[in-house]
Amino acid sequence: MIDTIINITLLAFLATTSVAIVRMTNLFAIVMLFGIFSLLSAGLFVVMDAPDVAFTEAAVGAGISTVLMLATLALTRNSSKTPYTEASPAHRPWLPLIVVAVTGAALVYGTWDIPSFGDPNAPAQTHVARYYIENSIVETGVPNMVTAVLASYRGFDTLGEVAVVYTAGVAVLLLIGGRRPKTAVKLKDKGEQDEA
Repeated sequence: MIDTIINITLLAFLATTSVAIVRMTNLFAIVMLFGIFSLLSAGLFVVMDAPDVAFTEAAVGAGISTVLMLATLALTRNSSKTPYTEASPAHRPWLPLIVVAVTGAALVYGTWDIPSFGDPNAPAQTHVARYYIENSIVETGVPNMVTAVLASYRGFDTLGEVAVVYTAGVAVLLLIGGRRPKTAVKLKDKGEQDEA
């Protein structure tokens, strides 16, 4: 009974937050509401006995994504110095288009040998899934089978995925934080020279 009340409350908060995000015009408030939405989603995953998914949602959704969006807001201006005009040279992204087309074709080609969705004769259904269903609760003591697989059987794999997400977030933060406007640095140096 209490789980139902918590689920309904969290769902109501999620719906209210999403409506507020759609109706807001202030970008800072929207970023903050996105962080709150991710935190509420993480809470909902905890209630559903999926702490591994909740951890990922809290770290990536409420943590890294919010920091990246705030950093982006800090680096942008309210107005552009050089507005776009018809005389501006057009950007022709032929190389990115070719790379995307080749990558997409390789992905489509790679999916031809994959078993059909839900195929009971697929290797994952005939070997691994049966073992997890029969033994996961006994061997791990975790009531949620997905959590048992991700946190126990595939614990090192999950740790590696979290490390990759963390490293990507740090790399993006370094890229964003490493750029400083040259004019501000020049003006600061010029001001220091004028004082001397």
